[in-house]
Amino acid sequence: MMLGLSLKGVSKSFGHITAVEPTDLSFPKGELTALLGPSGCGKTTLLRMIAGLEAPTRGTILLGGEDITTHPAHKRKFGMVFQSFALFPHYSVRENVAYSLVIGGMGKAAACKKANALLETVQLGGFGDRRIGELSGGQRQRVAIARALAQEPEVFLLDEPMSALDAKLREEMQVELRLLQQRLGITTIVVTHDQREAMTMADQIVVMSNGRIEQIAPPQEIYHQPANTFVADFIGKANFFDGIVVEGGVTVGDTHLTTQANFQSGSPVQIAIRPERAAMDDEGGANRVAAKVMFVRDLGPLREYHLQSDIGPMIVEYAVGETGPTLSTGDATTVRLPPEAIQVFPRAAPKSQAA
Repeated sequence: MMLGLSLKGVSKSFGHITAVEPTDLSFPKGELTALLGPSGCGKTTLLRMIAGLEAPTRGTILLGGEDITTHPAHKRKFGMVFQSFALFPHYSVRENVAYSLVIGGMGKAAACKKANALLETVQLGGFGDRRIGELSGGQRQRVAIARALAQEPEVFLLDEPMSALDAKLREEMQVELRLLQQRLGITTIVVTHDQREAMTMADQIVVMSNGRIEQIAPPQEIYHQPANTFVADFIGKANFFDGIVVEGGVTVGDTHLTTQANFQSGSPVQIAIRPERAAMDDEGGANRVAAKVMFVRDLGPLREYHLQSDIGPMIVEYAVGETGPTLSTGDATTVRLPPEAIQVFPRAAPKSQAA
């Protein structure tokens, strides 16, 4: 039985630049893991080392307990889909899918039969005779996926596979790809800088910054229990304020906010609260802050109030249809910050992303 894919102390340096710091990471068998982070954070370099396209500077890559660190890419039996899809425009759809099977020694008739079955799997049955130039972006992506699946890979790797698609198609393909992965049960790793994409598709998310892992957790844990300010800021939206720890909470400027702060009194901290956790209501209680509406942003299902408050700029968000205020630019209001919704992090100097 396959033990799964794991990395032990894997790192990559280019001269004096460390692209990926020593990393220990496991990819659960049959699950989809998203490597998420901004451009230049090391996620694609990490994927290329897993694929065998880049040699680690140090560390070990294990598959099913076997050390595959020095195995070339063609011996790893991994399927990979690149950003560009890398399809052959002079081949038909069927020939593109069958290509790796034919060069691997399978007879052309058998390869075409298997290609047809794979095209059915990705909902392109009947498209086998078409040329690549006749397909939409989403259809091309599915051809690339079918071709990668042709070798029956043990691990499926995708590098920003939906970055070239328009927003609506990208969201549709995220769901399609997730459903396909669940149906096939293939261990899958997706590189993306799109947090919505990671939240939609992944069983676990690996958040990266500056060549290191910031947090590994399921999507809901990443969102509701971020490990630090980078994760809280990169995943979704959050209001941030600088404060000082005092007895019973944190002071932001002259305002005392009651919350649980597990830091020594006097420590400089940064607090965060999600826009949907703040509220403009008449419930009373702790942590009420005076504010003025500066801008109202209607997003269809959501309404964002951009405020200037006694502790600084903030956003409060409501789902349209929920019980909530209807305010206009210039209106005065009061914002309630529930103590349990406030997260407290150590304050750190900002760091620039590695190239």
